Amino acid sequence: MRPRINMITLGVKDMEKAIQFYENGLGLPRMPFEGGAAFFTLNGSWMSLYPWNALAEDATVKASGSGFHGITLAHVVSSKEEVREVLDQAAKSGGKLIKPAQDVFWGGYSGYFADPDGHLWEVAWNPHFWPGPKDDDKA
Repeated sequence: MRPRINMITLGVKDMEKAIQFYENGLGLPRMPFEGGAAFFTLNGSWMSLYPWNALAEDATVKASGSGFHGITLAHVVSSKEEVREVLDQAAKSGGKLIKPAQDVFWGGYSGYFADPDGHLWEVAWNPHFWPGPKDDDKA
């Protein structure tokens, strides 16, 4: 079987602002690419930014609409402190804090921010499993 990669594409209204937020604000590694999209490597997948109206057109849906989009993205980190750090970093970089970091019903710790286009991100720490590669400290 050929290797596959999962990719998340976010429709954005201001490409430069979105690129600044994800690359410089949150520190995601941007992939070299010449064209109308921006790509970032994630651990095991990619994320791309694409103009909002063009993405709606490609999907053959209306570009208008607001409120909850029915999806959230998650950024899983290794500690409660890191949850607070990422939320603070997002807010300082042009995102909006939606839900401050707090203990949650499933035993973890999380909070939410919205990126400059309103995409909701949960930043979470889960004490029940380590999502990264196994190593002696996290196994």
